[in-house]
Amino acid sequence: MYSLVLDAQEAWAPYAIEGSRGPARPADIADALTAVDREEAGTVMTYLSAGDLVFPGRLRRDREHAHRAAERVVKLLGRDSTWWTNIELSDAGRGWNPVSRFTFDGVVAGTGNGFVVALLQVGED
Repeated sequence: MYSLVLDAQEAWAPYAIEGSRGPARPADIADALTAVDREEAGTVMTYLSAGDLVFPGRLRRDREHAHRAAERVVKLLGRDSTWWTNIELSDAGRGWNPVSRFTFDGVVAGTGNGFVVALLQVGED
């Protein structure tokens, strides 16, 4: 996960706010993640894949398509899969623990059936 965040920070460096800092070590990211069940992982994966963290309500892709893709990924990893995210979704909105140097970020990651997957969205306004 740390490597993924570093790659995103490098790719998006021109958009970052000057002086902003990201995680200094893998443990910083681990501290920001919470274990979730398969259902919540699919919900967060759909949210990150279809929605825009910077502009809530604006879709980046078709929500139903994102939902079907998330369901397939969750199924691929299997019933004994383990999932983590830094996002907390509720009826009142969303909250997150930062994993990058960007104003907005969201990640969901899972492991199971010999696979590891991660979806990371970063953004600046």
